[in-house]
Amino acid sequence: MKEKAYRSILKTISWRTVGTIDTIIIAYFITADPLMAASIGSIELFTKMLLYYFHERAWNKISIGKEKALEYNR
Repeated sequence: MKEKAYRSILKTISWRTVGTIDTIIIAYFITADPLMAASIGSIELFTKMLLYYFHERAWNKISIGKEKALEYNR
């Protein structure tokens, strides 16, 4: 089964939302500075979103662990 590009975009956005919140929390615990934590989270949001999207698209082309969908004749 092949995934369409927009599915990868939606997955990218949802995963980065979770990941960025995590990064901001960790950065806040380390720096105790909410502005610094938000800055780190903002930078990380965009760089990792791009990395994840291209990573996801590359894996979509690899057949490891995929099974072909069964086609039924009616």
